[in-house]
Amino acid sequence: MIQRRWIDERIHPFQLYRITRNKNFPWPQCSSLVHATQSQYPSIMGKQLIPPDHGDVQEIALRSALEERYLAYALSTIMHRALPDARDGLKPVHRRLLYAMRQLRLDPGATFKKCARVVGDVIGKFHPHSDQAVYDALVRLAQDFAQRYPLVDGQGNFGNIDGDNPAAMRYTDARLTEVARLIIDGIDENAVDFRATYDGSESEPMVLPGAFPNLLANGAQGIAVGMATAIPPHNAAELCDAALHLIDNPGARSKTLLKFVPGPDFPTGGLIVETREAIAQAYASGRGSFRVRARWGKEETGRGLYQVVITQIPWLVQKGRLVEKIAELLNEKKLPLVADVRDESAEDVRLVIEPRARTVDPELLMESLFKLTELESRIPLNMNVLLKGRIPRVVGLAEALREWLDHRRDVLLRRANFRLDQIEHRLEVLGGFLVAYLNLDKVIAIIRKEDEPRPVLVKTFKISDVQADAILNMRLRNLRKLEEIEIRSEDRALKAEREQLRKIVKSPKEQWQKVAAEIRSVRATFGPKTPLGRRRSDFAQAPEHDEAAIEEAMAVREPVTVVVSQKGWIRALRGHVADFSSIAFKADDALKFAFATESTAKCLLFATNGRFYTLDAGKLPGGRGHGEPLRLFIDIEQDADLVAVFAF
Repeated sequence: MIQRRWIDERIHPFQLYRITRNKNFPWPQCSSLVHATQSQYPSIMGKQLIPPDHGDVQEIALRSALEERYLAYALSTIMHRALPDARDGLKPVHRRLLYAMRQLRLDPGATFKKCARVVGDVIGKFHPHSDQAVYDALVRLAQDFAQRYPLVDGQGNFGNIDGDNPAAMRYTDARLTEVARLIIDGIDENAVDFRATYDGSESEPMVLPGAFPNLLANGAQGIAVGMATAIPPHNAAELCDAALHLIDNPGARSKTLLKFVPGPDFPTGGLIVETREAIAQAYASGRGSFRVRARWGKEETGRGLYQVVITQIPWLVQKGRLVEKIAELLNEKKLPLVADVRDESAEDVRLVIEPRARTVDPELLMESLFKLTELESRIPLNMNVLLKGRIPRVVGLAEALREWLDHRRDVLLRRANFRLDQIEHRLEVLGGFLVAYLNLDKVIAIIRKEDEPRPVLVKTFKISDVQADAILNMRLRNLRKLEEIEIRSEDRALKAEREQLRKIVKSPKEQWQKVAAEIRSVRATFGPKTPLGRRRSDFAQAPEHDEAAIEEAMAVREPVTVVVSQKGWIRALRGHVADFSSIAFKADDALKFAFATESTAKCLLFATNGRFYTLDAGKLPGGRGHGEPLRLFIDIEQDADLVAVFAF
């Protein structure tokens, strides 16, 4: 048993968790944690474990206390930090960033403000965490090589694809992009629920309206407690097409939607070489991966020479680290087909690979690079999201889009009802204006003579308190504008709008038609013919190459000298040895065969049994020792002996 107030005030639950993980912890022997800790754990990290003798003390099981607190921590990490909401595709820190920037009026086209101002508002009002963590989240939203559709328009140094760090927040400026505006649009029209902030001084949205399919368009990465999420970015126009198909066919499955969403669309481009069957399985189950390769081409340089130019690299690969890795492999002689690598990138990626010789096959050269470097990466897919903002679950493509569509329908209904309330109020006010216009002299007389004109106006003209207040709040200069034609024109327009909104609220069919119209508008803005909406990642099949040919091409070509002793021990000395007198052998052993060759060559062995045997010179033991017996490499009879050994 453990005292509840003691664990709350004296020691953190994770410190107790370390104690109980100790295999020597005396669970059966102690009736309370006090007895155990007094004998074996007098203090932890300087905190006394002796409970106070005063005050209200409750005894609870230590296991229950730890489970309760660890579960609370796990749920907090899952729901408020790591997993995105399926409705708007945002984590809490990103949602708070966008909302704070909207409060600062940083709309698209507005003047930039310092990122330090944005971060200060976020951590001061909504997100009481590290300012650097919030700034890192802001920076990522502005990086066009990390986000397929950036939500923040950054001005200044926000890092680059090489992996360089961004400038400090006091040097950079930011504002919202058009994509972010779509995600926030309607938040002032009761489109979503709000909750109190951490200190209760303000309110923040629990989810954003999300007119843009942000969850799949920009993707998400996160690690929670016991679960993680990894959603690659996709093309917004393709997602809109799939959503429109899902509206017309609510029972459509993920496999059907693949004709609209063939796969991810990465900000840095690249070629997806995963099979169609694997992609379909990944989208159906919500778990899988995508094999992505760099995009490359062959450039002729004259006189039969050429060079390979890489123009796109896989997503989330730092170009600077990639170049360093290739250079390191060159120094270690693990890329025998490559002579040099140069980074000629400016605004666009341009990595130049020079082959060792003009006879090198460029396909084999790239296969060797794909095999050893991040020019080929595997992007995971784990669509673990929060449904309705509360339930973490792995969903497929169809379910993720359905969750977004249902949210858009809820937002539509809430905005429609909000607008209806506004129209009703305005119609009531217009009715009061019309009464004032038709009885202008009488209204003026009542206002001039009565000390409390409002009840008199209500009684005289049989109007509501709202209409009476509207009449009393009119300015004198507006009286001349209160013409009956204008009032009746506005009244007719509002009544027509009210009738249309009432149809939408009552008819699910009208609701989905309205949602579809909004999605078509988004598709037109980010269509395949627009610079931002054009697909960047293409699909291809990895060329089929003989694995043996690839391994042979990747083998280091060096001069070696093969030495075979009289007792059948073989080894390969580095370089071409001319003087064999200095070669050491075992006792009662001596040189039998020796010849110069290369590490990529084959060695032929002819035995007295009339058979030939083949060995790879590069796989022979080195020359530091005495080598190894030949019978470990070839299946030869005990009474058979070697007649000749030579290079093939």
